[in-house]
Amino acid sequence: MAKASVKKDNFIVRYFKETRAELRKVSWPDRQEVLSLTFIVVTFTIFMAALLGIIDYIFAWVFGLIIR
Repeated sequence: MAKASVKKDNFIVRYFKETRAELRKVSWPDRQEVLSLTFIVVTFTIFMAALLGIIDYIFAWVFGLIIR
């Protein structure tokens, strides 16, 4: 009785096949959603950068008063 030989893919080929299968399951956003989410991220980043800059300026000013 001879066994049917089934060739197994090596791990690299299997990885790419599984990756491709998973990417087909992804629900990609439409252009409008990408633009609105990008606007939110950029706005929040600018706001946080300004806030941290103001806090840094205040701490530098206070420590400057303490050191003098």
